Formats: sequence, C-alpha cells, structure tokens
Amino acid sequence: MASLDAVTDYVSVKDLSVAAVIGVHDWEREIEQTLVVSVDMAADVRTAAASDDLADALDYSAVAATIAAVLREGKFRLIETAAERVAGRLLADFPVSWLRLELRKPIATGGYTALVSLERARENP
Repeated sequence: MASLDAVTDYVSVKDLSVAAVIGVHDWEREIEQTLVVSVDMAADVRTAAASDDLADALDYSAVAATIAAVLREGKFRLIETAAERVAGRLLADFPVSWLRLELRKPIATGGYTALVSLERARENP
C-alpha cells in the first residue's frame, strides 16, 4: 500500500508528429517519414500549481521541442535507437524521475504501424 506522502503526478505530450529520416533501407535514408511520439513523465506539479508560474513547471513545449530535435538530428536506422535517445535526453534535461515513451512509425507500404514502447527511470548517482 502506498504511503499518504507519495505523490505521483504525470505531465504528458501525446501524438507529437515529427518528420525525420529513419530506416535501414537505402530509399529510407533519402526521405523523411513521420514519427509519432507520446510520452508520460513523472514530475511533481505541486510547486507549479501553487505558483501558477511556468518557471516552476515541466514545460511541455520545451519537452516537445527536445523530442523533435533529437529525432530530426539523429537520422536513426532503428526506432528502438530513436526511442532510447529521446528517453535519455528527456531524463537528462528535465526534472522527471520516470517516463513512459511510445514511438510509432506508420508503414505506408505495409498498412500497419511499427511501435516501440519503453519505460525508463532516472538513475541515482
């Protein structure tokens, strides 16, 4: 049973579409494809709620911009690699203790979506 002191708040970014170079085939290396990312992040929102000040909040616009930058700059071959790099950057750059990230790659020629979902927690030094 969880203690009454335990607080788990989540800040989420859902269905962020990012055009990026991704894939292992030669033709994929020459085009951009749409990746769709959703992330739930554990972050205490009490201070931000009390102050009503963005400076005290987990800025979801900055999170979205970071996700997009990692994916655009990475030019990854695998969606697994892309998901790991995004998760690592979010944990390094933002005050979150845990996250669940889902990265989807619609496969137009196959009529399906490839998806990687992972959970990561901040490592204690």
